[in-house]
Amino acid sequence: MSILSDPVRLEVLKNTFEGIGDGMAITLVRTSRSSVVRTGHDFSTAILTPTAELVGQGMCSPIHLGGMGVALESCLDYYDNRIYPEDIFVNNDPYEGGSHLPDIFLYKPVFVGDRVVAWLCAMSHHTDVGGRVPGGNACDSTEIYQEGIRIPPLKLYERGKINESLFRIIEKAVRVPDKVLGDLQGQLAALVYGENEYRKLIERYGVEDLLVYQDELLDYTEQVTRQGIRMLPDGKWSFEDFIDDDGITDELITIHVTVTKEDDRLDVDFEGTSRQCKGAIQPVFATSKAVVYGVMKCVLGAMGVNIPNTGGYFRPVTISAPEGTFINPLLPAPVAARALGLYRASQAVYGAFAQMVPDKVMACTGGCDLGVGLAGYDKSKTPWKAWVQLEFANEQGVGGFSNRDGLDAQTMGGTQNMSNIPIEQLEAEQPVKVNEYAFLSDSEGSGKFRGAMGMVREWECLMDETLIQVRADRMKNPPYGLHGGKASLPTKIMVKSAGKEEQWPSKFITSLNKGDVLRIEWPGGGGWGNPLERSPQLVLADVVAEKISIEKAQTTYGVVIDQDTRTVNAQKTTTLRDRMN
Repeated sequence: MSILSDPVRLEVLKNTFEGIGDGMAITLVRTSRSSVVRTGHDFSTAILTPTAELVGQGMCSPIHLGGMGVALESCLDYYDNRIYPEDIFVNNDPYEGGSHLPDIFLYKPVFVGDRVVAWLCAMSHHTDVGGRVPGGNACDSTEIYQEGIRIPPLKLYERGKINESLFRIIEKAVRVPDKVLGDLQGQLAALVYGENEYRKLIERYGVEDLLVYQDELLDYTEQVTRQGIRMLPDGKWSFEDFIDDDGITDELITIHVTVTKEDDRLDVDFEGTSRQCKGAIQPVFATSKAVVYGVMKCVLGAMGVNIPNTGGYFRPVTISAPEGTFINPLLPAPVAARALGLYRASQAVYGAFAQMVPDKVMACTGGCDLGVGLAGYDKSKTPWKAWVQLEFANEQGVGGFSNRDGLDAQTMGGTQNMSNIPIEQLEAEQPVKVNEYAFLSDSEGSGKFRGAMGMVREWECLMDETLIQVRADRMKNPPYGLHGGKASLPTKIMVKSAGKEEQWPSKFITSLNKGDVLRIEWPGGGGWGNPLERSPQLVLADVVAEKISIEKAQTTYGVVIDQDTRTVNAQKTTTLRDRMN
């Protein structure tokens, strides 16, 4: 491990690397075509070392952070000694370092002479990658070969010359080539920006010094991470969380994790997790590991440890999972809808850390890990024009903390950093109408500090034969509370078609016609601590804000509120709470 020769310069470079990543991200947003990227922000950008270690990531998604190096390593292994200036590599194969097929990674080497001094990465989630279902995210696929075009490590450009054959294959494999090829161009623009900015650093510091500082930044990150881990108590903690089913069978899926901390190291073991399932909701192991890194970084951040966004903080962590399990599936396991499994894995890891440091970790984040795909063909055009809309980042809600309520309409820490698609944009671009997007009262996990409110979104189809795919969960196992806190309400999905309204399961694909409605109510966050210990004035404030009803204030929190005056009856509240305890 190297000794810092100039800590001030190292701090400047750390911020510069992250700034380049941010500049790449902004470039990607401004030059991409799809709402998934330019509005939903489902992408990531980064700088990596010549040996594929992360040294700076932009303001992007944490679940991509741990996978960028693995996908690049596959490119380096295949093209050993065949890497040239102006090459651009592409990879989306989950079994060669990728995450799932819609996530297409592009890499560009930065050369000085005949030497690679850095790699730039721009990754986007693409609107469609072909396959049996539009959007490439069907949860009921049973093998990866059904999920779309699978691109192993290849060259999109070689020595600056375009691989027209590969571009043509991609164009013909997808339903919306204008969006897919447009987003690829956005990724290419981000790589160009990143290389230009990185070359300015070479001019300023020189190649040798810059490479030394890259290595020192990785070492420094490792040091800070180890110091933070030492602040945690030694010991072993286990936790389980559950997925209702995989959409094909009714079998419960268990995610079991054990976190062991000793001195300056963490061991995270998923032994005891269910076997890989038939459906497509499981993540490949590289992405499962990325979730663990993200959760650990958030926990240490809550303890005041400021860890740079580099691969140095991966080093003190050992992550293991038996092959063939839900967390580490084997080919040909489908993984297109793997975000559901990732979120649940993160919630299980948070649960283990909540036992280790109960005052630092929130109760379970709300939401049902929702993914909704809408697609169809405009048959008024010749040939028919395909349209695909992905709704994968509608807001969730944070669980309660040891000292404050969970935040409403916020995404969970350590996995997501995306945005929902505004209703106005969705309705302007697609034959869909959003009838409602709102909070749900009485949906929170109750506690001394309550979880966030649940939410509802309702879509109305404006075109016949609209294909709907839904990936959701938490109907049987709602988001958990901690330390006496309660779980939130479960998920509820309703479909109104041909004048009939029925409750549907959490995972399905169906076709709806004009005027049909899909309504999804997702849970709030879990509560922290005994609800009977919640301040009556906080309960009253929630009633006034219509977050909870007067009835729930009384039956769950033991707080009696006068209907007319909207004030707390202190005497009746004390009597009721004594009886409920």
